[in-house]
Amino acid sequence: MSFLVSVVSGFAGGVFLRSLFFFEWQPIVFVLLVATILLVATFLKPRLAYSLGAVFCIFFAFGMVRAMLADTPVPNSFAKDLQQRVSYEGIVVADPDVRDANQRVEIRVSNATESTVVLAVAPRYPKVAVGDRVYVSGTLLVPEAFLTDGGRTFRYDKYLQKNDVRFLLNFAYVRVIEEAPWYSIPALLARVKHSFLDGLTSTLPEPYASLAGGIVIGGKSGLGTELKEEFTRSGLVHIIVLSGYNVMIVAEWVIAALTLTRLKRQWAAAAGVLALLVFVGIAGATATSIRAAIMALIALYARATGRTYEAGRALLFVVLLMLLWNPLYLVFDPGFGLSVTATAGLIWLASRIEIILAFLRNVFWKDVVATTLAAQISVLPLLLYETGNLSLVALPANIIAIAFVPLAMGFSVIAGFAGILFGSLAPLFAIVLAFPAYLTTAYILFVAHEAAALPFAAITLPPFPFWLVLVAYAVLIYFASSKRFSTTPQLRLAKNASI
Repeated sequence: MSFLVSVVSGFAGGVFLRSLFFFEWQPIVFVLLVATILLVATFLKPRLAYSLGAVFCIFFAFGMVRAMLADTPVPNSFAKDLQQRVSYEGIVVADPDVRDANQRVEIRVSNATESTVVLAVAPRYPKVAVGDRVYVSGTLLVPEAFLTDGGRTFRYDKYLQKNDVRFLLNFAYVRVIEEAPWYSIPALLARVKHSFLDGLTSTLPEPYASLAGGIVIGGKSGLGTELKEEFTRSGLVHIIVLSGYNVMIVAEWVIAALTLTRLKRQWAAAAGVLALLVFVGIAGATATSIRAAIMALIALYARATGRTYEAGRALLFVVLLMLLWNPLYLVFDPGFGLSVTATAGLIWLASRIEIILAFLRNVFWKDVVATTLAAQISVLPLLLYETGNLSLVALPANIIAIAFVPLAMGFSVIAGFAGILFGSLAPLFAIVLAFPAYLTTAYILFVAHEAAALPFAAITLPPFPFWLVLVAYAVLIYFASSKRFSTTPQLRLAKNASI
């Protein structure tokens, strides 16, 4: 475990430093020289600290190199057309983000020998879909960082770059030239997603249909600005976005279903892997859902082979894998950092908090309170640093709402498929099948509304230095490693991803 911690922390540290500061090869060479000195010291006088320090420095240098390779300039053939009205033909590569006034469409376009992804801000109509070949025109701009309402700098350019988006097309016009081919898997998954959302719309009124869609596969469109603000103020916003919690609930369902099947262990695990991959593909392959899906896949592999699954090692391995794939996730994807810290808190803090809550006799509520506290405490320092939003009602709101999320998710799945199968043939029957989804989503909406309406439900803190975040997590690590609250590690599959 110590070796893995040195590898992951070193690589992440190198990525972090190079993401914040621009430099060439000199610091990398210096860190490798320090690693060489530590390796020589290990050879002369073997000590664990020397060898772990050498591993840390080597992977720290690798992290800086990986972040440097990801820091590429914008394509020159496109940059020469900045601030001008341009037009391209391209392929829609992601499900459009449909908002109240417009839609934002990611389109891969080509110009001369280069290709890139542009984000077209266009009217809501005509509708486009993943895989469509489109004609798009608009004013070509480079995304820029901006100050948020809380006075924090948001690197919008890097946030988009993590998805390969390098340019904006403002005041865009989009026209479909050719619909996605039938054999396009991303297009097929997008059609399934929208068929499911249409099924929810036919069986549930708004905003219950939009909330049901957000709980199952993410997405806040249809909820409206006021309702989204209520979920933010109440600390329940993670419920209405695609999160690791959604994916892990699906993983739990898959594993529960596999225990009832008579398939061989390997075939059952393969079916579970396929189910998770399809769900993530339908919902949208975000950093958070991919991270949770990989953890679930590791759990299914352990189940198939009989090997022990240790959630902590799996989390570290997944973090390393995802940063190798895309180092921009670490600094410029807030959801990724919050997801990882929440999962770490649930792995290493929840069982210790349960010891403190020994006075609670009810096992169910002890578990709910412990996992909720672990998730909320572990994300709080990073959340406050990035947004400054402190919800004073988040803990009680989550305690009384989170237990109903799996129920709402399951009932919403039934409601969506009821709308698909019976929406046009037997609409009344479909509505009856969707009624449990209506009740559970109504309850969650009620909790969010009432919690947000309380006086001083949320406050906004001014910006503060990052070293305070490091101090806060040092305290949490000390608490998690303290023998005073030690307990036997337990597998927490279904709860290891609340954000």
